[in-house]
Amino acid sequence: MVESLRVASVNVNGIRAAYRKGMGEWLASRDVDILAMQEVRAQDEHLQQFLGDAGWHWLHDPCDIKGRAGVAIASRVPSLAHRVGLGAADAQVRIQSSGRWLEADFELGGKPFTVVSNYTHSGEVGSPRQEAKWAFLDAMGERMSELDTEGALVSIVGDFNVGHRELDIKNWKGNVKKSGFLPQERAYFDRYFGPKGETVVGVDGSEGPGFGWVDVGRRWAGEVDGPYSWWSNRGQAFDNDTGWRIDYHVVTPALGERVENYVIDRAASYDERWSDHAPVVVDYRV
Repeated sequence: MVESLRVASVNVNGIRAAYRKGMGEWLASRDVDILAMQEVRAQDEHLQQFLGDAGWHWLHDPCDIKGRAGVAIASRVPSLAHRVGLGAADAQVRIQSSGRWLEADFELGGKPFTVVSNYTHSGEVGSPRQEAKWAFLDAMGERMSELDTEGALVSIVGDFNVGHRELDIKNWKGNVKKSGFLPQERAYFDRYFGPKGETVVGVDGSEGPGFGWVDVGRRWAGEVDGPYSWWSNRGQAFDNDTGWRIDYHVVTPALGERVENYVIDRAASYDERWSDHAPVVVDYRV
């Protein structure tokens, strides 16, 4: 009898390159039940080659722009239903979420269980890319409110492209004016993780109601630096562990109570990496 369910997420930085570098071997060794991927940058035929031929059921939302973004979810059992995209009521946000938001419904202990593969925009201060990021973060908050019904089991996982706190970036002082660690971006996460319904004052001074969702990584690791999930390919960032924690498992309170284990699968060495991100793996009690 299965007593736990393992959900992993990773920005693969191009699934074809990742498989050439050893992703398949990692996946075969980790006993994953559901795998959410971001920045897939491939076509359906490639997912069928890598996942379908290995017995996985998979869903894929490719980006409208070929070779960009793309999210996917692979599972050992087929999903019961799935949905694509954010901001259905806003055509512009819908376009901006292409290849960035994929929801799939499963069961966990006989109850509905939703996994979302999320690839938030990286952004760039003072550019349309940052405007797209603000719109996406707004739409994500609206969807989080919709998904968080009484006792709901929902996990939004993936590359959120924001370091929430100073603990989440090794060299945070040099990044406070850069996308990924802007106070206004971080304030969204203050609200996402703040007490539900209570007024939350963000790090940028803004105020808004808390959502009450759980950052599994921070709850599990505690008040420590990192553990990081992404390292620049420049210099000796990986060897020196000069990283960012921007890959999250963000879950509803009911699902947070079921967490049994959390780990970031950091490669043993730079040469053994198959992506610039490391997989984030969480076990949930069934």
